[in-house]
Amino acid sequence: MPEISMPEKVLAGPTLAEFEAARERVALVAELTPMESSRFLSDELGSPVFLKCENLQRTGSYKIRGAYNRLSQLTEDERARGVVAASAGNHAQGVAFAARELGIKATIFMPVGVALPKLQATRHYGAEVVLRGHTVDEPLRAAAEFADRTGAVLIPPFDHADVVAGQGTMGLEILDQVPDLDTVIVPIGGGGLISGVASALRQKLAGTGRTLRVIGVQAANAAPYPLSLENGEPTEIRLHPTIADGIAVSKPGILNFEIIKDVVDEIVTVTDDEIARALLVLLERAKLVVEPAGAVVVAAILSGQLKDMGTTVAILSGGNIDPQVMERVISRGLAASDRHLKLRLTLPDRPGQLARVAELISEANANVVEVMHTRHGRNALISQVELELSIETRGPEHVQRVLERLRESDYDPRIDF
Repeated sequence: MPEISMPEKVLAGPTLAEFEAARERVALVAELTPMESSRFLSDELGSPVFLKCENLQRTGSYKIRGAYNRLSQLTEDERARGVVAASAGNHAQGVAFAARELGIKATIFMPVGVALPKLQATRHYGAEVVLRGHTVDEPLRAAAEFADRTGAVLIPPFDHADVVAGQGTMGLEILDQVPDLDTVIVPIGGGGLISGVASALRQKLAGTGRTLRVIGVQAANAAPYPLSLENGEPTEIRLHPTIADGIAVSKPGILNFEIIKDVVDEIVTVTDDEIARALLVLLERAKLVVEPAGAVVVAAILSGQLKDMGTTVAILSGGNIDPQVMERVISRGLAASDRHLKLRLTLPDRPGQLARVAELISEANANVVEVMHTRHGRNALISQVELELSIETRGPEHVQRVLERLRESDYDPRIDF
């Protein structure tokens, strides 16, 4: 592992003393979340892997740390004016919970299409929720206008020193739980979590002679940091749809960027298929429910991009996933792992063909779970029908056996992506 310098003090952001003070404040409300070892991921990486389970944190994510640290330092006058935030999920719940604990009125702007569990949880914590717009940008503008109009204190999700200090308390916990840590892998959206964790760890280890590698992970369809670091300044990108909506941020935070360029070693990206596969692995191997944004770290390990990591901690940043989204993501993960196969076949339009195909698939020890049989298929001639099959399989080798069995009988199966 390359030698990495440990600055006595990072150029921007909270000092070690501020991280330590934040830890005392945050400990009043946040759980010391478990650190679980993973034999499966250790075998994949070739070195010990531990999972920091912030998906089991109160409110279901790490966001409670930064929100509580920020709100707890408001003046009496600021508390009296109340707080306002905009979020489609975890930040909303973190601010609502922190406000309730501190007796502060909270108003949260959320998009109209926000997942019902997140909406209900935010209201349950006592916040007044205002639904506005259909994207995250619209609630953000509405929250800023509300702050200007009423004097409420706007609580940003990542771009504030108090928020960074609160998120960085996790770094101090990680070092206590895994003292021989070599590498930490962190999800990145706007950069609040990784800037806090990396900065706290760097400063804590300064002067010890220890090396540390910090790797950030972004969803490939929402990755402003690689381009921003290349340009030397926060750069806005066009977002594309991603299942990791919790880290879908178009532009880095200003403070977060300044910290990250000094203390983060590498940033990698992962695809939605890789994220879906990681969620499935976490469910099956670790028995953990994790939201897509929190699973990107495991996706990075499974993608094969990371080498020579030493003892590694991967942060599962949250577990707030809508059950309906989970159902779709699991299906996507099964497909990405070659355990769910969709096929299209063109058959002669005569009796017995459907039964023959089902028999061949059965002979290959696969299970048909859904069938669509139509004379109106796009690729079918007037004397043909088109058959669409959903099949349960057991991995890449089994998929090839199914395809070969069909081809041996003169069928031409086409995989439907």
